Amino acid sequence: QVQLVESGGGLVQPGGSLRLSCAASGIALSRVAVGWYRQGPRNQRELVAAIPSSGRPYYVNSVKGRFTISKDNARNTFYLQMDSLKPEDTAVYYCEAEQNGATRFWGQGTQVTVSS
Repeated sequence: QVQLVESGGGLVQPGGSLRLSCAASGIALSRVAVGWYRQGPRNQRELVAAIPSSGRPYYVNSVKGRFTISKDNARNTFYLQMDSLKPEDTAVYYCEAEQNGATRFWGQGTQVTVSS
């Protein structure tokens, strides 16, 4: 059974940083594409950053230069480092792993709130 367990969300002031983690079990992250999505209270879920199974990381324009996605295959965990956070980054963040371009697995979601 595949499980993705997120951690690292919370409340942070504008300009601050957070690091989200997504620990996987039942699936080898070295062989799949991984990504972080977010969903605000009035928004659709959007892709924030991703590491494809091959190729370079992807970032949505609004987070380029501020967020960094990375993966530690030895720990079977991937991360989203978020710097220079803005109030508009406030959302529930979800990690996702995609196997063979078809089957998708999701974490439970973690709340990130950027507010003074």
